[in-house]
Amino acid sequence: MGRYVVVTGGSRGIGREIVARFAALGDDVIAIARDAAALREVAAEHPGSVRGIECDLAEPDRVVALMRGFDEVDVLVNNAGVADSAPLHRTSLECWQRLLAINATAAFLCTREVIVGMRERDRGRIITVASTAGRVGAAYASAYAASKHAAVGLMRSAAAELRGTGVTANAVCPAYADTEMTAASIERIAQRTGRSRDDGAVALASTSPLGRLLAPGEVAAAVTWLASPEASSINGQTLILDGGGIQT
Repeated sequence: MGRYVVVTGGSRGIGREIVARFAALGDDVIAIARDAAALREVAAEHPGSVRGIECDLAEPDRVVALMRGFDEVDVLVNNAGVADSAPLHRTSLECWQRLLAINATAAFLCTREVIVGMRERDRGRIITVASTAGRVGAAYASAYAASKHAAVGLMRSAAAELRGTGVTANAVCPAYADTEMTAASIERIAQRTGRSRDDGAVALASTSPLGRLLAPGEVAAAVTWLASPEASSINGQTLILDGGGIQT
């Protein structure tokens, strides 16, 4: 297919699987992340198809400069994300701002930089990996839920502006997936409750009707489908991957 694809948070977890799937389709993929060593590993796994670029997505000026240096972007996947948890009254301003910066503002900046070119060419896909927390509130996750709600709203607004063109904007909202970020959440549960890591993993898995964590590949499959020609009529939607827990 030979598209030019940009994936943020492309060095591990869901993002790494997304990168691999686009590379397998014959696309030229740019993986953006902070971990230079992990990016080198990803590029080595897909020689000639994947290039890794180190960037801290919490730094707006760097994000804008990076995006403006790319050629015509056919597919943008806003996948980068961070999480934290605390009761709302104990959530620091620093935590709030950090989660909004990476989960929402970075997606806004990346989308802003590609949307004009896509509209002029009358083709393109913008996909943001949000979370089920972007559709419902969650206790002890005010900053995370707010940032993911913002990410979903961004895609809906972008889709409204793109209506009638060959460009689409959609969000994917997975439940907890089997990633390093989820492992960190399990560790926080263990530290703050005194429960074992196994108990924490069971607690997270039980929040989904699936009764398990999602595989990163399940999320990546949804993303690559939304970027496919077959999904050209899908715009402004929020694809929920949780086994039926959230009814829309």
